[in-house]
Amino acid sequence: MPPVTMYSTQVCPYCVIAEKLLLKKGASNLEKILIDRDPSQREIMMTRTGRRTVPQIYIGETHVGGYDDLVALDRAGNLDPLLV
Repeated sequence: MPPVTMYSTQVCPYCVIAEKLLLKKGASNLEKILIDRDPSQREIMMTRTGRRTVPQIYIGETHVGGYDDLVALDRAGNLDPLLV
């Protein structure tokens, strides 16, 4: 299973829901990067993704996007193959 990286904050409800979905799908190696604890990580996230909002989710080297993108990927049946 590829590593899952999620840029997040401590108080983001969409981050919590995204994490629950990923764990439900079996993502056991989830790394959360809290950009509110380490502001330098926000700059890294914005450079890496081109986005300012959280969550920003990577499965392996694939940028999935945010929560809405994650749910759309799951509904289309394309999330499970990324997690294998």
